[in-house]
Amino acid sequence: MNEELVSLLRALDGVRQSPKYHPEGDALFHSLQVFELATRATPDRVLWAAALLHDVGKAVDGPLHDEVGADLLEGLVCDRAVWLVRHHLDLLRDRRLTRRRLHGTAALRDLELLRRWDLGGRDPRARVMDVDDALALLFDGDARALDPDAGEGSFDPLSP
Repeated sequence: MNEELVSLLRALDGVRQSPKYHPEGDALFHSLQVFELATRATPDRVLWAAALLHDVGKAVDGPLHDEVGADLLEGLVCDRAVWLVRHHLDLLRDRRLTRRRLHGTAALRDLELLRRWDLGGRDPRARVMDVDDALALLFDGDARALDPDAGEGSFDPLSP
């Protein structure tokens, strides 16, 4: 298990979020909820990783957490997961432009799923697994898809 990922996730523990948008509490609890929603919805481990790691930048900079988080994840997970973290707010910030730019691509479908899970991970009464169990599940079995060195070049979000 990658200790850098453990550290990035643990840094979210106690990071408060706006109660208006995040009644569930801190960023770690939210991220674990989003991860569990992803694991129930798809077998795609890259989407699981993006769900679990999408807010790691909040421990450093709330408003720019998407960019900061992606920068922190460079070289730790595959390009597709980094891209999803970097762009996970695009549908919130400018839905029409994002849909037009990514129309017909797998990247748009991935962002839509991630956005749905992000919105769903806001239950203050949810039960979630701990960080170690989440990472063990993520990296259990065949996790080669997450390896930043195993990819075939960089991720192209505009491919169908």
